[in-house]
Amino acid sequence: MSHTVVGVFETSNEAQTALQQLTSSGFMRENIDIAPQATTGTSEQHADDDSIGSFFSNLFGGDDKSRSYSNYARTGAIVTVHAKSAQEAERAADILDDFGAVNLDERASGTTAATDTTRTASTSTDSTIPVIEEEMQVGKRTVETGGVRIRSRIIERPIEEHLRLREEHVHVERNPVNRAATERDLSGFKNGEIEMTEHAEVPIVNKDTRVVEEVNIGMDVEEHDESIRGTVRKTDVEVDHLTEEELRRRRTEGDRSGL
Repeated sequence: MSHTVVGVFETSNEAQTALQQLTSSGFMRENIDIAPQATTGTSEQHADDDSIGSFFSNLFGGDDKSRSYSNYARTGAIVTVHAKSAQEAERAADILDDFGAVNLDERASGTTAATDTTRTASTSTDSTIPVIEEEMQVGKRTVETGGVRIRSRIIERPIEEHLRLREEHVHVERNPVNRAATERDLSGFKNGEIEMTEHAEVPIVNKDTRVVEEVNIGMDVEEHDESIRGTVRKTDVEVDHLTEEELRRRRTEGDRSGL
């Protein structure tokens, strides 16, 4: 929404001073128009008169108020500020008033009461209501929900087995006798040697490694459908057309409340 702020000054010097104050206060020069006093009796005067009359006619409509304002503004200088907001328009109006903008209502009516100078006129163009609507975006992401940790380690356990072992022991017996020697005895009557070896069983331990179990690690994948519910917002714009009868009723109620 844009706002137009108009200040009318008695002299061009006052208008130039107000212009300098506006620019030093942050207003862009290209958003400020200034119309100096017209030169009497020239063609430029008639062109300026027509432009001033058209300006106030567009601002207030073709009524007596616009004609009164136009007649007085033709004798002075006009500063027009195109503001971007209502706050900026209010600040421009304050600057114009502080630096000599005249009260056209008082001048047009012929009064000279020492009251505050007039608030300069402002107009606004079309306003726009943005229609905003939310949309819900549904996606998916992977999260960790659990898992399995498998550790393997070697442990020892005691084992006991029972065996029967056999051992051999050589023993020698000497028995005294007294008999006559036989031929067999005589055949063995010579140097000789006899050996007999003892034997014994001892335990032998062997280990046989065998696979007794296999642990398989795998992943099962399942899919399921899930309904996602939520709410979204949007701007709902309702347009009500005002009739002439309703406007007249409002004006009547306003007049009554002002009494």
